[in-house]
Amino acid sequence: MLSSLIYDRTSPLSCAKIVVHLHASPANKEPGPYQQSKFSYFKLSFKEHGQIEFFRRLTEELSQKRWESTPMSQPIPTATNSQTGRTRAVGIVGIERKIEERRKETEKISQSKLMVKAKEMVELSRSIANKIKDKQGDITEDETIRFKSYLLSMGIANPVTRETHGSGTHYHLQLAKQLGDILLAPLEERGGMMALTEVYCLVNRARGMELLSPEDLVNACKMFESLKQPLRLRIFDSGVMVVQLQSHSEEEMISSALDNVTDKGSLTAEEFAKLLGLSVLLSKERLLLAEKMGHLCRDDSVEGLRFYPNLFNSQA
Repeated sequence: MLSSLIYDRTSPLSCAKIVVHLHASPANKEPGPYQQSKFSYFKLSFKEHGQIEFFRRLTEELSQKRWESTPMSQPIPTATNSQTGRTRAVGIVGIERKIEERRKETEKISQSKLMVKAKEMVELSRSIANKIKDKQGDITEDETIRFKSYLLSMGIANPVTRETHGSGTHYHLQLAKQLGDILLAPLEERGGMMALTEVYCLVNRARGMELLSPEDLVNACKMFESLKQPLRLRIFDSGVMVVQLQSHSEEEMISSALDNVTDKGSLTAEEFAKLLGLSVLLSKERLLLAEKMGHLCRDDSVEGLRFYPNLFNSQA
């Protein structure tokens, strides 16, 4: 027999609990799962709410004691669906089941809406790509820029994924081919070289929800040269990784660094980056390369790293 009910609110971080205390079992107790127990109570735990309603209903039933007035031959009424005749679960099980059904229904609606929207986006991106391809001679520069921004915002129409091209070497080969196509124009606009971090951001922005991992990007970039792509992956002595055009001239890089440092007297990586419109990371690598070849020398002080023309080399 029940002795008392306690609604446990002591720990806000754990599950809500209802503690049911029992009277001592009578001597003439019928056999049950356990003949005896050292505990005189049991706990009901609630993971996803419903404990307040359950506690209210249980307290109400215990106070009314309807089971005492119900004949043994009369079944206890249960909630039944009038249309299907199906008996539904009540109490905490029914509440949990209803929450799960609502969650699944919401997920189905969200997924269907997302698929419809994604289909519209893909169709629009393909349409824009075809217009650019068919009207290369007639399309204006402003229209080209606008179309490119549309394509970038909508994403790549058919990105290479593991689901469509498997895994391993074949996947990285197909990914390298696609990267070679989409990176060519951005590289030409940026002077023939981009840091791998910039490439990672640019590619993943264009791919939309089909994001690449850093490992997959590096493995694909390593295959550029074996596929005879017009670009390649380069690793500087400092460990900085860049993607650059095959036609990119190292001599031109060194010459540009030397000319700018000579013209200004001295330059830091930040000042050189502003002059060329490059990132500070790539500007520093160019200066370090020119220093490695003996054309520049450095002054590393509390004010920072500054590069000067190597007069010993130029006046020798």
